[in-house]
Amino acid sequence: MDRITASGDENNEPAGSEARRLKRVVLKLSGESLSGENGNGIDPGSLDSTATQVMEAVEAGAELAVVVGGGNIFRGSQVADDLGIESATADYMAMLGTVINALALQAALERRGVQTRVQSAIEMREVAEPYIRRRAIRHLEKKRVVIFASGTGNPFFTTDTGAALRALEIGADALLMAKNRVDGIYDKDPRRYPDAVHMPRLNYMDLLAKNLAVMDHTAATLCSGENLPIVVFDILKPGNLRRILQGEHVGSVVWNGGAGNRA
Repeated sequence: MDRITASGDENNEPAGSEARRLKRVVLKLSGESLSGENGNGIDPGSLDSTATQVMEAVEAGAELAVVVGGGNIFRGSQVADDLGIESATADYMAMLGTVINALALQAALERRGVQTRVQSAIEMREVAEPYIRRRAIRHLEKKRVVIFASGTGNPFFTTDTGAALRALEIGADALLMAKNRVDGIYDKDPRRYPDAVHMPRLNYMDLLAKNLAVMDHTAATLCSGENLPIVVFDILKPGNLRRILQGEHVGSVVWNGGAGNRA
């Protein structure tokens, strides 16, 4: 199922590249992107910077949904053994961390006058709507930001997989993977290796075969099977999100016509 951008352009360029405007997207935020340098908790500056970029995207006319991780609150897979908690329970605890982040982002957006709805895959009606696909789409059509919390609602699936799943369900033009101070995909970690090579365009097989640290394999396989373009970019650089939605090439793009590390 090939996707067409809001401009109606059907050439072979991927969503998120030059002159390719995006109408509806899912933005995947890691919990760490809200925690700043500390890596834990919620940093007011990082939260405000992210909320400002989302506000600018809405003002530019985008239909924007957000999936937020919870690693800054609780990392289920890393602490389960230390705490003596079984893996499934630890994963549910991590899902609750995503709800905390979603509510914080909702508050930051509504302070800016952006209408926002939180939908949770685990029902908690006092603080969030249950996830209902048609309701989410209706919110987006009304230019409300929808924040999807609790991942898929199932243990053993990451929020990356939740983001890919929700993007496909709502008919998004692209999945935008926001990174914390990393401006795209590299052949190795650029924060550890100064000679890391930036890969501005690549295909799904490159992503999977080279085991690049962008998203988990389940999420990448979902995107590949439905030809959902993936844009990887630095969320902390002001204006990046708006530039992507306006069709500028920012960061790295993964799609079926990608060309390895060739610019």
